[in-house]
Amino acid sequence: MSFGEVTGHYERHPYPHYPLLASVRRYDTYAMNLTALWARFNGELLPERDGKILLSGCGAFAPYPMALANPRAQITGVDLAQHNLRRARLHCLLHGRFNVRLEQGDFLDPAVTPGPHHFIEAFGVLHHLDDPAAGMRALEQRLMSGGILRVMVYGRYARQEAESIRRAMRLLKVRDVASIKRMLKRAAPDSRLRSYVDAAWEAKNDSGLADLFLHPNVKTYRIDEFMEVVNQTGLKPLLFTHLDALADPQQEIIRLRELDRRRETRANIICFLGRECRGTAVPSSDSWLLLNPALREAVSLFNLSAPTPIDRLGHDNPQLSWNVRRFLRRFIKPVQECTLSEKERQQAERYLQELFLVRVRRIDVQS
Repeated sequence: MSFGEVTGHYERHPYPHYPLLASVRRYDTYAMNLTALWARFNGELLPERDGKILLSGCGAFAPYPMALANPRAQITGVDLAQHNLRRARLHCLLHGRFNVRLEQGDFLDPAVTPGPHHFIEAFGVLHHLDDPAAGMRALEQRLMSGGILRVMVYGRYARQEAESIRRAMRLLKVRDVASIKRMLKRAAPDSRLRSYVDAAWEAKNDSGLADLFLHPNVKTYRIDEFMEVVNQTGLKPLLFTHLDALADPQQEIIRLRELDRRRETRANIICFLGRECRGTAVPSSDSWLLLNPALREAVSLFNLSAPTPIDRLGHDNPQLSWNVRRFLRRFIKPVQECTLSEKERQQAERYLQELFLVRVRRIDVQS
């Protein structure tokens, strides 16, 4: 499969295709905030202005929410399709996000993405490559020590129905969205095609239909196949964040393996991987807690609503009630953990798991 075919697909069908004025709430980007992620997986404070982020195969939308989550980081978005990049650039400009550099090219090319980066996003990208393992190794090489890679690949059984329909479309030589729509009009309400499309959020617009059924190169993975790719690198699983994922990555691999055996896996695989990460900080006399920077506006006591950040770690989030916001506000500036009461430490522990708070081993009080 040539890059030309994949590029051509996205030039015809920029993806994802959200309205240009579609907005994102900053507190919903909490799991993209690099300062919080670096603290979670390295136990160290990384000032926002120092962060370097790469979006590989960034598509038509992702640079905007990433820039919202990290307004002072240096963000680079790379994509094969110029149409994707034009739309991504418009999203950023319309929402006042100016810390993003967008480049057309192949992220496998070191001249395009030299690195090193603190964080790399490869969401829905590797499974479109002829050699996903080579793609994973290339991204590993662009990470600095302690660097974090977030990956999403299609799960074999989560994607099973879509792939069955996509293969049928290719056999029928269906090559455009108009033909798919004609088929949908003729399809019986209880047919496999109509039932799948009605239930799939991706199928709500032409771009999504094309990505589901017309993409020229798609691979799907059981967990053991995904881990075979990971094990060809020095990257280590840090945290799985798909639906119902267990907090311990090794236990989650075991759980997915059993679901795959029964062909009952219903989620794509989403995982944070790390290169020589130094590990989560543990409570100590020197440890400090701080608020995830993406939540600062959400915890304001002047916010009359009680927002509930969208699930980004595989589980529903608690509502930010007035009492929760009052508690979290204490950590806008770092708080030494040993100054908390036992009850407060127990309350903080929940928010550490949710990534609303993060812990670092030590801190410069002037930070």
